[in-house]
Amino acid sequence: MDAILRDSGIQNANIFISKKITLPGYFRPSKDWDLIVKVGDNLIAVIEVKSHVGSFGNNFNNRVEEALGSATDFWSAYKEATFKPSSRPWLGYLIMLEDHPKSQAEGRPKKLQHYDVRPEFQSVSYAKRYEIFCERLVRERLYDAACFIMSSAEGGLRGEYSEPNKELCFSNFAAALGARASTFSKIQE
Repeated sequence: MDAILRDSGIQNANIFISKKITLPGYFRPSKDWDLIVKVGDNLIAVIEVKSHVGSFGNNFNNRVEEALGSATDFWSAYKEATFKPSSRPWLGYLIMLEDHPKSQAEGRPKKLQHYDVRPEFQSVSYAKRYEIFCERLVRERLYDAACFIMSSAEGGLRGEYSEPNKELCFSNFAAALGARASTFSKIQE
């Protein structure tokens, strides 16, 4: 993270990484984030980091609801000048899904009582659902970038991972953050 910011021209960034980095919200008093970057009083970047291991059926919808709610709350707080004097901060979402036969298995077709499940979600794995979800987070401009990686329990311990979608790879995520940091450094000159 430090290298991305330094390479972008920001030399005096404060990077906060903790289980409890709290920022004020708009619909709720506050929200804990995983990483924030500040230069002085300027909020430069905010990143949410999630993992999903096991219990695939139970947790996917929870992760979706969390990410949507967090982004909505964050941008509403920004719109109301909560992070003043900051210009528009960069918001990122990174998720690691366990690479497991159950996360890769094709889902069963689902019939709903009143309407049909959207076709892109019919019979797809949880891995594919996350891929669609992360793409939409960015395309709907809820997050400036999203990163979706997968790793097995054993491979993760060795630092092994895969990136199922090039658009959601870590290098794109880092480049997007670097571009925002570079813009900020030029504004501050």
